[in-house]
Amino acid sequence: MSQERELNGFLQDVEGRALRIAEISLRDRDDALDLVQDAMIKLARVYPNRPPPEWPPLFYRILQNGIRDWHRRRVVKQRVMVFFGRRDPADEFDPVAAAPDPAGRTPEEQLDNAAAMQSLEAALRELPARQREAFMLRTFEGLDVAATAMAMGCSEGSVKTHYSRAVHALRARLGEHWQ
Repeated sequence: MSQERELNGFLQDVEGRALRIAEISLRDRDDALDLVQDAMIKLARVYPNRPPPEWPPLFYRILQNGIRDWHRRRVVKQRVMVFFGRRDPADEFDPVAAAPDPAGRTPEEQLDNAAAMQSLEAALRELPARQREAFMLRTFEGLDVAATAMAMGCSEGSVKTHYSRAVHALRARLGEHWQ
């Protein structure tokens, strides 16, 4: 029972960050929500008895595999839709995203933060997938090199290389926003 509570706590803690990672990768909130939920379910079904320190890399490995599968399916879907002369419908208005800031920041601060986040998201989308994955796992999720390597299914040296290249590319692209 204690392991189950720990797993629920882990999933609750990781949910928001995982959703942000998926949203940046997919550019679609609904699909990102579905992928995060699927990743959580898979972790809870397949790995509930693993030691808690193993959950973060396992979870992010499941999530990243889901993101890769989503991109593969999307490419196939786009080819089929183009063949039949159809396109995806335009993105819909999101009233939650347009709601006022509950933290009480001024409109100028909100605008600056939104511009910085949009610039970061655009720059992240331009990174190669493995660099983006390493950067988001290390920076957004705070995984160490070993856990990131386990989540990405590569060596620790590869993680360091991908992360370093991502940081350099982001610094070059986001000079005015980079701290």
